[in-house]
Amino acid sequence: MRSVLTLALCWLLAGAAEAQAPARTVSVYAASSLKDALDEVDAAWSKTGGGSAVVSYAASSVLARQIEQGAPAEVFISADSDWMDYLVARKLISAGSRRDLLSNKLALIAPRNSTVSLKLVRGMPLATALGAGRLAMAGPDAPAGRYGESALKDLSVWDSVRSKVVLGENVRAAMRFVSRGEAALGVVYDTDAKVDPNVKIIGLFPASSHPRIVYPAAATARGAGPAASAYLGFLAGPQASAIFRRYGFSTLGR
Repeated sequence: MRSVLTLALCWLLAGAAEAQAPARTVSVYAASSLKDALDEVDAAWSKTGGGSAVVSYAASSVLARQIEQGAPAEVFISADSDWMDYLVARKLISAGSRRDLLSNKLALIAPRNSTVSLKLVRGMPLATALGAGRLAMAGPDAPAGRYGESALKDLSVWDSVRSKVVLGENVRAAMRFVSRGEAALGVVYDTDAKVDPNVKIIGLFPASSHPRIVYPAAATARGAGPAASAYLGFLAGPQASAIFRRYGFSTLGR
């Protein structure tokens, strides 16, 4: 009888210890344009009791290179497929964990009080609209910079404005140039402009003018396991999807 009671007590203690065990924290490296939406998603994830996320935000290019150099990321969310492909080619992404999570739009923005008005069409007078001002963009290694350059070339205005471009290390840095009035116009994601009250959207670039904007997410090779898998599942689930859509992202199928 005593042995049965002892065994039952051990089970109870083991269950209590498991219930009191701290929730698993997942290290996430994510494109800077995701910050506001992903912060809210992560708060929702934490409330489920499934775990918590510690997120490092930067340009996808910077994050991919940090992961290549051994940074302790368990999940990577890129603002384009190229930098995810870069890590896949180096066997730094967990096989089968990758999914296309979100899409976005590319916008031309100006300071809130700007009087600039432009239709974003081929041959638009962008250089004239800039005047003596600058055009803020993310650098060419950042996905937003490549999308922006592609769009401006497609609309036949890149050559007329390339000497006026000021580069930020990522899309949020580019937006700050416009937000502070240090650039007359800027090329950023639609979702970035929506979270900064000091800028306004002049127009959206035609989707056909640049490669489709896709945010793939995946567990890294070092992060392969149930915690990262659960987090990725939450990102693609209905609660997170509703938050992403509220911030202006389009959610993609699993």
